Parts: sequence; C-alpha cells; structure tokens
Amino acid sequence: MPQPSTAPTAPAAPRIPEAVHRRRWAVLGVLMLSLLIVVLDNSILNVAVKTIAAPAPTGIGATQSELEWSINSYTLVFAGLLFTSGLLGDRLGRKKVLLFGITVFGIGSALAAMSGSPGELIAFRALMGLGAAFVMPATLAVLMNVFERDEQPKAIGIWAGSVGLAIAIGPITGGILLEHFWWGSIFLINVPVVILALALMVWLVPDSRDPHPGRIDIPGVLLSVVGLVLLVYGIIRGGELADFTDPTVLAPVLGGLAVLVLFVLHERRSDHPAIDMSYFKRPAFSAAVAAIALVFFALMGVTFFSAFYLQSVRGYSALQSGLLILPLAVAQMVFAPRARLVVERFGARAVCTVGMLLVALGLAAFAFFDAGTPVWVMEVVFFLQGAGMAHIMPPVTVAIMQALPREKAGSGSAINNTFRQVGGALGVAVLGSLLSSTYRGEIEGHLGAVPAALRDTAGESVEATLAVAEKLGPAGRGLVAPAYDAFLSAMHVTAIASAVIGVVGAVVVALFLPGRAPAQTAAPAVPGHEGEARRGSVRAPGAEAGESARR
Repeated sequence: MPQPSTAPTAPAAPRIPEAVHRRRWAVLGVLMLSLLIVVLDNSILNVAVKTIAAPAPTGIGATQSELEWSINSYTLVFAGLLFTSGLLGDRLGRKKVLLFGITVFGIGSALAAMSGSPGELIAFRALMGLGAAFVMPATLAVLMNVFERDEQPKAIGIWAGSVGLAIAIGPITGGILLEHFWWGSIFLINVPVVILALALMVWLVPDSRDPHPGRIDIPGVLLSVVGLVLLVYGIIRGGELADFTDPTVLAPVLGGLAVLVLFVLHERRSDHPAIDMSYFKRPAFSAAVAAIALVFFALMGVTFFSAFYLQSVRGYSALQSGLLILPLAVAQMVFAPRARLVVERFGARAVCTVGMLLVALGLAAFAFFDAGTPVWVMEVVFFLQGAGMAHIMPPVTVAIMQALPREKAGSGSAINNTFRQVGGALGVAVLGSLLSSTYRGEIEGHLGAVPAALRDTAGESVEATLAVAEKLGPAGRGLVAPAYDAFLSAMHVTAIASAVIGVVGAVVVALFLPGRAPAQTAAPAVPGHEGEARRGSVRAPGAEAGESARR
C-alpha cells in the first residue's frame, strides 16, 4: 500500500522576479518623478494666469474665459481618458503606456511654452492632458507590480507623499520662474525633467501586463470616454456660469450621467467587461472610492478660494502664497509614508475617519479667517489639512488597489484617479459657484456708484471688483473695503460647505471601511527558500485573481 509523501512542498514561485525586486525602490523613485511632473504642472499654471493674461510681450493677452479653458482643456482630456489609459496599460504593457504618456506630455509642454495665441495654448494644454492621462494610472499600476503585497502600503504612502511635494514646489517654482523668465518657462521647465524620466524609465522600469486580458470591451471603453467627457464638461461649464440650472450645463451633465448608467448596465451584462462591477458591491471598496472623491471635492474647492484669500485679500505674491502652503505639503510628505504603521495599529476605519475629520476641521477654520488672521494660525491649519490628507490617501488607495488582482492594477489605478479627478472638478465647480454667487449677493449693494457698463463685471469676483476700482481711480476707492468684506463673507459660507462635505466623508469611511485586521502568524520558512521568506507572503501567479473570484 503506497504511503503518502512526507516531503515538504515547495512554496509558490514569487510573483516579483528577484532582479526587479532588488531595484524596486529605484523604480519607485522614477515613478514619483513622473507623477511629480504631472501634478506640478497644474499648480504652476495657477500661479501664472495673471501673467498670461497680460498683453504681449509680457503675456499673450488671454481673456478670463481663455484662461479658464487653458486649465479646463487639460482637465477635460485628462479625466475623460484616465479609465481608458488604465485598461490599455493592462493590455499593452504599463511601461509602454508610461513611456508614451510622458513623451506626449513633454512634447505638449514644449509646444505650450512656444504658444503664440490663447487658442494654441488651449490646444497644447489638451495635448498635455492626453499625456498625463497615460502617466498617472500607469505609475500606480507599475508600483503594484514591482512590490510584494506586504510592502505595497509603504510604497503607496511614499507615492502619495510625492503629491504633497508637487503641491508645495509648484507655486514656488512658478513664482521663481515668472520673476526671472518669460511666462512660457513654466511649461519649458518640464522638458528636461521629461528627458531624464524617459532615460530612467527605459533603464530601470520593468514592463508588466495582464497575461490573460481577454477581448477588449470596445463599447464599454467608448461609453466610458463619452460619459466622463460630457459629465466633466458640464461640471466645468456650471462652474464657469456659477449656475447649474443653465441648459448648457444640464444637457451635458445629464447626458454624461445617462451614458455612464449605460456603461454600468453594459459592463454588468458583458462576458468580457472592461471593469468587473461586482467590486463595487463590496462596502470597503466603494467606501474607499467615495472617500477619495469626497476629500478631493472638499479640498480642491478650498484650494480654489484660498488662492484668492492669500493674494487678493492678504496681498501676498504668488511666490509668498506658495511658501505659505508649505506646511500642508510637509505634513503630507512626513506622514503619508508612515500612515501604514498607524493603520496596522488602529485599523483603516479609525485612521481614515480621524483623517477626514482633521481635513473637515481645517476647512471649517477658514470660516473664522479674516484680513488680519495671524500667519501662524494659517500655517497650523494648513499643517492639519496635510496631516489629515496623509492619513486618508494611502489607506484608501491600498484598499482599492489590493481589492483587485495584480493583473488588473491598471484598471484599479484608473478607478482611483478617475473618482479623484471628477471629485476635484466637482469641488472647484460647485464650491466655486457657491463662492461666486455669495460674493455677488454681498457686493451688489455697494455697486450703485459704478457705471452701468461695468456693474456686471465688477460683481463677478473680488479680483474683478478690485480691477474696476483701480480703473475708476479715486472714485473707486470706496469699493475696496466692501470687496474684501464681501469676499470674506463668501469664503466663510464656502468653507462651512466644504467642511460639511468632509464630515460626510468621515461618516462614509466610519461606516464602511474595515476595522483593524487580526494579527496573522507568518508561515515558517522552508529551507532553501529564505529569499522568498524575506519578501513576506508570496503568492502563486493567479492566486489573487482566484481569491477575488471566490469572494
């Protein structure tokens, strides 16, 4: 009678090749450099809008609408293609998609720097958005395929901290460049960084893809692009008009939502869906996605009005304003890489709930700011906001990315970034509209002495009112103090609305994110496989996908 074998079973082959594993931190550095360029660019542009609006040769004489579209054309293309680019990365190879995206971004940057008209700038900014849409999801997808599961939270924390670095150095870099060079330098600065990133990518970054991608879901891809572009366009348009009931706003918003509903229905019925909708049935996954959207909704809205507060009301320059928000970035860079340690001790639910409440507290603090608020108080508030963000983004990103099989990392990253981008666009549009409408209501009673031809313009924003006051000379001096008061009143209302959104986010994560995970006992290492044991829990290819299917 044969006896059962007692020989030890060899552990599953490691998911990450040893050669890739050894250079994983260098790869992460390259990914952070790529992410830095993309995030940095938008924060730099916000500093330069006044210069670009100036007549040639200082600027290109862009109108307010053209300036808005130089920002919005990027956002529209970027948001519309995020999901598609993630799918293509899984199918074609994430390194290839990353190289393509950073190359297109670099070309778009060089062309934008040489723009001779606002129309050219808008077109080249859209090209930059195309490149950025292929960069951001790919960075996170590559990260998930060069780090083992136990190291992914640490790597994601560092990845998230690099966003804080970009937020900090963007306005500072932009301010320095504009003080010494022409406006196009804010785009041209990207080109040498892109060249360096390309060289390092070719050398260090390994390629990876879904080994069994199946047929491409062409109808699903097209529906996602059309739906997201329509929705984001409608949101942007609503922010421009400060009126979400206008037909030109309602039509694209409702149309976009209808197309996205068709997308969901199609995905649920397809035998080869672009994204498995069953993931959204998991409370932890859906709560993580909602938390990202809500925190960026609140934070992007307050970022929008804080720039006006610091520069228009407090009188700080663009460079000084950038330096003032350094505590927010420093807090993110310090705490984000360490967030995993707090999560291990207290659980994602407690950590993210406290983080959301810190963000909400920081937003609510703006309701008490006035023209004489001490600088140190602002610095403390910015630091609290950064600390809150640092304890939200890494845990929820880990929750999203580890819910999907490693082979679908591009899709997971695309979902993460799409909800973040749409939430941010909504925050700027909705809270910006609230700020604008409240300001107009506050300032209208003080515009009686303004010529009728200038009255509508003067009521648009604090910047517009101050510009009209300057144009009127001595007769306009009486508008300055009411403009500051009206803006502060509008900022207080908008800050409370932002804080409420932050509290809603805290409730969502408190109810649905998982609590502290039970401690697990590590399996003993098998002789001869110490290297694999050193790398933590190693899974056989397809194991995560199998577990996902069983769940």
